Amino acid sequence: MEIGYARVSTQDQNPDLQTDALSAVGCEKIFTEKASGARTDRPELQSAIDYMRQGDTLVVWRLDRLARSIKQLIATVEALEERGIGFRSLTENIDTTTSGGKLIFHIFAALAEFERSIIKERTKAGLDAALARGRKGGRPPALSDTDRAAALALFGDPTIPIKEIARRLGVSEATLYRHFPGGRTALKELEP
Repeated sequence: MEIGYARVSTQDQNPDLQTDALSAVGCEKIFTEKASGARTDRPELQSAIDYMRQGDTLVVWRLDRLARSIKQLIATVEALEERGIGFRSLTENIDTTTSGGKLIFHIFAALAEFERSIIKERTKAGLDAALARGRKGGRPPALSDTDRAAALALFGDPTIPIKEIARRLGVSEATLYRHFPGGRTALKELEP
């Protein structure tokens, strides 16, 4: 039996394109979900997997409907394979119930893994080169040294609430606490 799984990421997206394609290839039951692919807890996907029996095939319109990362995709397909359940993706024309389909799936997985490694290496090389030229990565601090000094002076007046200090400096309260962990209490402990 072929079981379909359709997923859209947001509530305003429509899964009709996917469900029509799944119906057209003969899926007897289709599970539809509105959830981000990055989420690992997708109840409809789990229901589809629980519903399936040995010899069934899970069918998706495209690989990215099943998983966002290649790691997640491989883990899901391997878990299906352990239960004797096949996997088929219509757009990429992958069918793990055939020897050729298994080969193609693993080649896609290997290429994706290779691409991730190359991107990781390039990113590291770029950061190392920037660091060698004296540049630091990351976002500049939210508070300059002048702002930090002003915040310290304002912290000294207990009648000015933290919320007001944050407003005056144009930052959030969380930013103040990130720069001054413990807030006024910690600063009082540092006083001589």
